[in-house]
Amino acid sequence: MRLTGKTALVTGATGGIGAATARRLAAEGAAVVITDLDQDRCAALAAELRQTGSAAQAYELDVSDETAWQRVVADAAAALGGLHVLVNNAGVGHFTTVESETLETWQQVEAVTQRGVWLGMKHTGPVIEAAGGGAIVNVCSIFGTVGGFGSSFSYHAAKGAVRIMTKNAALHWAERGVRVNSVHPGFIASETLLARTSGTPRERAMLDGTPMRRLGRPDEVAGAIAFLAGDDATFMTGSELYVDGGWTAR
Repeated sequence: MRLTGKTALVTGATGGIGAATARRLAAEGAAVVITDLDQDRCAALAAELRQTGSAAQAYELDVSDETAWQRVVADAAAALGGLHVLVNNAGVGHFTTVESETLETWQQVEAVTQRGVWLGMKHTGPVIEAAGGGAIVNVCSIFGTVGGFGSSFSYHAAKGAVRIMTKNAALHWAERGVRVNSVHPGFIASETLLARTSGTPRERAMLDGTPMRRLGRPDEVAGAIAFLAGDDATFMTGSELYVDGGWTAR
C-alpha cells in the first residue's frame, strides 16, 4: 500500500500497459484517474477499481489537446483532493520507415506520443508540486534508445524525444519535489502488439533479439511504474528504467 492517500492520473489507461498500471496503482492504495479516448472503457475500468475500494474516476482525454488536459487535471484534482502521480502512457506508432513515413503519420505520432507527454507534464507538474510533491513517470520505449529494426521511424523519433524531455523536466523540478523518470518497455504482449505481429517474421525477430526469449507482460511494466511512483524511489529523478528482457544489454 505504498500509494495510500495519493492520486494518480494514467493516460492511455484502457490498453495493456495502461490498464495493468491502473490496477497496480489502485492495488497499492492510490485513487486512480482513468483517462483515454474511449469513455465507455474508461468508465468500465473505473467501476472495476471502485469495487476494489479505489476512489477511481474516468475521463475522456485526447492527450494532444491542451484544453482537454487543462479541464481533466482541474476536475480530477478538485474531485480527489489534488494530484500526486502522473503516468504518461498514451502513445501510437506505425511500422513506417524513414522513406515510407508520411507527413500524416509523422504528425499523428508526434501529437500523441511526444506532444501528449509534454502537455501532461506541463499541466500536472505544478499541481503535483502544489500537493506537496510526487512523481511523473513517462512510459518511453527501448525504441527511444536504440534503432530497433530500422522501421517505426516516427515512433523512434517521438520516444527519443520523451527520453530527453524526461531528463530536462527532472532537472527543472529537481529542487521542487517533483521527480520525473522514464520506463522503457521492450516487447510486451499487449492485444495491439499481438494482433499486429503474431505469427509474423517480426514476432520471431522480437523473440530472437530478447535474451529472455519471451515477450514481457503488462503487469511487469506496471510493477516498475508503481516503484517509480512511490516513496521507494525518492532519490531517483531523470532515470531510465528498462523492462525489456535484456534487449538493450546486448
